[in-house]
Amino acid sequence: MIKLEHVSKSYTKGVPAIDDISLHIQEGEFVFVVGDSGSGKSTLIKLLLKELEPTSGTITINKRNLSAIHKKQIPKYRRNVGVVFQDFRLLKDRNVYENVAFAQKVIGMPNRRIKSNVPRVLSMVGLAAKYKSVPSQLSGGEQQRVAIARALVNEPKILLADELTGNLDPNNSWEIMKLLEEINKRGTTVVVVTHNMEIVRAMKKRVIRMKKGVIVSDDTGGLGDEN
Repeated sequence: MIKLEHVSKSYTKGVPAIDDISLHIQEGEFVFVVGDSGSGKSTLIKLLLKELEPTSGTITINKRNLSAIHKKQIPKYRRNVGVVFQDFRLLKDRNVYENVAFAQKVIGMPNRRIKSNVPRVLSMVGLAAKYKSVPSQLSGGEQQRVAIARALVNEPKILLADELTGNLDPNNSWEIMKLLEEINKRGTTVVVVTHNMEIVRAMKKRVIRMKKGVIVSDDTGGLGDEN
């Protein structure tokens, strides 16, 4: 599903943000990526989204070598890779329904399909009754659910979540993680970058720890100790 082979990425010559990492994530896995600021976590997400090109090495997603994907093919590639960010990135002048529908319109989905797909995914994230609300009328947790719905509406095989609970209180953070677990049980591969070690330890999923651009541990049974 996700395979990195000896991947490095340098922003400044001789200073790698990612340094010769190899990683394999199977279809249907739920994986946490943890590490201090500057460990390379965000660079890893950007490489998987093809926002950045590796300096060296090979990245294969869904059996496709990302280096072989031309610029005009990137939007089509990203249909299979949903992403959710810490800051929600919702369109403030559009309501919940329109924010989610926007992701479908971008790929040219027919209106009749949008009218069935958007309510379905809003129901999945528990926001069916809020479809007319604008972001300013929603709590932080609800806004993050809209962002997740938008990421899921095109039915991606992979969902990347970059610090998605960073702006949420503990209760909302747990609710969002439970939602991601449900999404994972439906077959979506989920990769979560986070600083929230309490959640990481409690959920007992695979945990990849990064430090200074390298993978220092890969624990399939979760973390019992932050150190």
